[in-house]
Amino acid sequence: MDAHISPSTVSGTARAPPSKSYTHRAILAAGYSDEATVYDPLDSADPRATQRAVNAFGGDVTPVGDGNALEITGFDGTPYVPDDVIDCANSGTTMRLVTATAALGDGLTVLTGDDSLRSRPQGPLLNALSELDVRAESTRSNGQAPLVVGGSLAGGTVSIPGDVSSQYISALLMAGAVTDEGIELALTTELKSAPYVDITLEVLEDFGVTAEPVGTSGTDGVRSAGADGFVVEGGQQYAPANGEYHVPGDFSSMSYLLAAGAVAAADGESVVVEGAQPSAQGDSAIVDVLDRMGADITWDRDAGTITVGAAPLSGTTVDVGNTPDLLPTIAVLGAVADGDTVIENCEHVRYKETDRVSAMATELETMGAAVTEEQATLTIHGGESTLEGASVEGYHDHRVIMSLSVAALAAAGSTTITGAEHVAVSFPDFFEVLSSLGAGVDRTE
Repeated sequence: MDAHISPSTVSGTARAPPSKSYTHRAILAAGYSDEATVYDPLDSADPRATQRAVNAFGGDVTPVGDGNALEITGFDGTPYVPDDVIDCANSGTTMRLVTATAALGDGLTVLTGDDSLRSRPQGPLLNALSELDVRAESTRSNGQAPLVVGGSLAGGTVSIPGDVSSQYISALLMAGAVTDEGIELALTTELKSAPYVDITLEVLEDFGVTAEPVGTSGTDGVRSAGADGFVVEGGQQYAPANGEYHVPGDFSSMSYLLAAGAVAAADGESVVVEGAQPSAQGDSAIVDVLDRMGADITWDRDAGTITVGAAPLSGTTVDVGNTPDLLPTIAVLGAVADGDTVIENCEHVRYKETDRVSAMATELETMGAAVTEEQATLTIHGGESTLEGASVEGYHDHRVIMSLSVAALAAAGSTTITGAEHVAVSFPDFFEVLSSLGAGVDRTE
């Protein structure tokens, strides 16, 4: 499907979807439990892959209340060996989290996914599991899916890099809680995307499980920042208070709505985004980024609302080491700002659903932006950029598609974005919400 977006002004109130990161972890945590109900889960392609995995391991996930909740009967810390291959589709989070779950089984589990997922790195997690004396192999011996994993993980001490994917750490912590020995995890490199590990720690705590960073400096309010490693004791029981868990709103998805307000709010009007209660999500940093760029933005944390209006934006420098999913949004903001916007520490953003650094550089240049791309830095020269409508590639990547949609609002002329259906990964009704705010959106098969 292609999305055709006209230059538009926007205003009104919208609610971002529930957090994808929290939804994944809550579904799997409920799977590790005896039973639990997850309220307000994100219903999109990626979390559904995690639901299928929980079912494959012997749990049962049943939507109730028009999908507003999931009643989950778990496998109580002892996953069955699946009857069939687990297809994680395009969900890297699912594959990494449940690879460690599969290691607990007394037989072998095969995990695979689509073309994109089969190109993403899994080697460090496989190596760590092998170090913990379970079988963990890539069928093509290239560190990529399909994977074969199993062998009754007992726990132990293991080393793993922290600069490829924080999901490796999250996977080991979640599985380690139900092992006999627990897991002590030493990082061999600096931890990137530390707030995502904080999300895991928060969900574990809400499910009654204790896991802690070791040697952390806890900078910028991020518990895992500067950690040398992590430890989780074994023999723990997943059991949330009152048998229920509530998923917060998703700041990664909010970033597109907030950026839309910052670049295209109607004169004297604003965009109000609901569901913005504070949490461990690192992507709430988008509020600070917009503020530093000069946006007219206020966050009522008690009410969970963020209000943003259009204002002249100025370039800034942003380190996305802990917030990789914000790179596409910040790149678009830089294209309409005055001066240079420098996105630093972004090499790990090349290993997402696509190489998002290259994708954003290429497509923003197609729309008329001046861009300098380096391996770990993306610079948008806003003062040299004039966005024009164009036909751009979505790369089957939800975050690239949604960020380019924001750019289209501020471009001169209509923009066509290919593969627009892939917003279903994290924000299924994105285009409906954008249209409700006044954007000119048309879609064709």
